[in-house]
Amino acid sequence: MTVQVRRGSTECHLLKMLARGEVAMMSATTFEIPGHRTIRCIGVVRGLTVRTRSLPLTILGGLRTLFGGRAGIFAQLCESAREEAFQLMKTHALELGANAVVGVRYDTGPMVGAAEVLCYGTAVVVESTTSDI
Repeated sequence: MTVQVRRGSTECHLLKMLARGEVAMMSATTFEIPGHRTIRCIGVVRGLTVRTRSLPLTILGGLRTLFGGRAGIFAQLCESAREEAFQLMKTHALELGANAVVGVRYDTGPMVGAAEVLCYGTAVVVESTTSDI
């Protein structure tokens, strides 16, 4: 199933469609999706986000790191940044006409009180190799 993106569609609109499950986008860290074959390779897609916490929460998180242990404030920040970067990557793939992304990877950069996350992969068009009989 290939999704046709109308001219004038905004990134925000596509993100909402993905979040509501109105558009199916397969993804895998491998370079093949079981039960499907790649019929077209579109190219590299990415999603990048930088998330920060408010100053008071950053100070509390910093104090937590001084005494050791799990800094839950920063863990939540990183997880929400990963999810946002992943959704942005899928939106980029949809805009290019893909229905799947393979070879998905994450990369992060060191930032104090912020989380920078890059999610990238290869946008492809796949079709099922199994019959639906």
